[in-house]
Amino acid sequence: MTEHPRQTGEIASYHAHVYFHSPEQRARAAWIREAVAARFRVRMGQWRETPVGPHGAPMYQIAFETALFASLVPWLMLNRHGLSVLVHPNTTEPRSDHLDHALWLGERVALFGDRLPVRQDIADEAGEPNTAPSV
Repeated sequence: MTEHPRQTGEIASYHAHVYFHSPEQRARAAWIREAVAARFRVRMGQWRETPVGPHGAPMYQIAFETALFASLVPWLMLNRHGLSVLVHPNTTEPRSDHLDHALWLGERVALFGDRLPVRQDIADEAGEPNTAPSV
């Protein structure tokens, strides 16, 4: 336990990882992806058809600014269609961001924390949105 509480201002952005295991789940993940892109200014990551980095299943990433948390995360809660979604903050501590400070929507998917650095100098930013919401 730290002597002083961490501040929410340490959070530079968030990532949501949408996981899928079968062609049918991939189709549901595609629906979520299209619906998110139509509603929110986010940066959609690439489809990862095989596990990559610390993620134990195929997935794609949604990177978003802290101001979207209160609208995007509840939307994902209601519209994840049974898929597992990991939502984690981006601070200078990527390992604990994924393993200790994350929230899961649905069942947990294996994460390999040893593949993440304990600390990094610059927190991962959400980046420029690559979506153009119409709703």
